[in-house]
Amino acid sequence: MKRIFFILLTLFTVQISSLAEDIHFDNEVYTLKYSSLAPTTNGYGNEYFKKYENVSNWTKMIGIYYYPNEKDPIKYAENFDKTIENTDNSVLLKLIENKKSDKAAISFLVNGCENAKKYFEYDIYKFEKHPDKGMMVLKYAVKYFFTSEGEIKKIAEKVKKENDKYLEMIITSPIPQIVEKDISIHE
Repeated sequence: MKRIFFILLTLFTVQISSLAEDIHFDNEVYTLKYSSLAPTTNGYGNEYFKKYENVSNWTKMIGIYYYPNEKDPIKYAENFDKTIENTDNSVLLKLIENKKSDKAAISFLVNGCENAKKYFEYDIYKFEKHPDKGMMVLKYAVKYFFTSEGEIKKIAEKVKKENDKYLEMIITSPIPQIVEKDISIHE
């Protein structure tokens, strides 16, 4: 019975893995482990994680989100910027707009706590028009855990040093196709 369960689990995992290509970004591989229709946007969201990480336990992730009812990526990014600036635990790093290509990118830090561990989440979002209808969003996020003031300073220096590099990488990266299936893999 255990053998049959293992074979079925393996086949299921292989089938899910074949739904989308892995994403290679900054010399790391990310696999689709979560996909769901978002009731607020009526579009699917796909989240890719490193090999032994998942939606409830991760240090780096890539998200791809479809907003079928959003028409203006620049305006959306500007409103997103205002939300970040008005949130106590967030700090805006940079907002870039390209009105000719109707694209925008934003980077920011969010202070959080998970399992009694404090962290800064470094986020970059790219907003662009979907070729047919709506808007696509590409997200790259990294969690930096810390326990001391010295670690906070090192994190700040690292993010400041690398922010432009990662913004450029996200801006120039094509947004992969959205997978419109409900998927939840916890490994």
